[in-house]
Amino acid sequence: MTSPSPELDQAARRLALKILIAGGFGAGKTTMVGAISEIPPLTTEERLTAAGAHVDSLAGVDGKTTTTVTLDFGRRTLTKPLPMTLFLFGTPGQNRFDFMWDELAHNAVGGVVLADTRRLADAFPALDFFEQRDVPFVVAVNQFDNAAHRYPAEAVRQALDLPADVPVADCDARDARSVINVLIILVRHALSART
Repeated sequence: MTSPSPELDQAARRLALKILIAGGFGAGKTTMVGAISEIPPLTTEERLTAAGAHVDSLAGVDGKTTTTVTLDFGRRTLTKPLPMTLFLFGTPGQNRFDFMWDELAHNAVGGVVLADTRRLADAFPALDFFEQRDVPFVVAVNQFDNAAHRYPAEAVRQALDLPADVPVADCDARDARSVINVLIILVRHALSART
């Protein structure tokens, strides 16, 4: 019998964690998955059409031309705080695709609620989803270049009425280092919540 390759042996010792990235329509979930994934991300983006204009409000996200209809998927390997592989699942943002969330959340260790301060109320369905299922989560405030105002984490915490133990972090969903920081905060939070 041959011994496994060093790569397979190392992968077997690595923690595998499923993470859900949720938030409102246009918050930056697809961008976040794409910025961090070490593999070409799987996306299910479709063009917005006139037929959906009555259900897809573009207020605050005027330049948006596509939307996720099923999921986004990416993978990222980290060495800190522990050797781990993160499997990232981005949810669709519109209410009509909410039925996908339960399937995507199955066996998730935690979640990121990506909040857009231009449309902060759109974060509430994701907050409710994680709270109702007792899934540890963090709130990542996506700091858009064209946002009229930038708000400190504590102001966002108050506006969303978050418990003190829920981490809130600034984030730029386009920047891999920023996203890694959010994911490390989530992993630490999720691991501490499970012990």
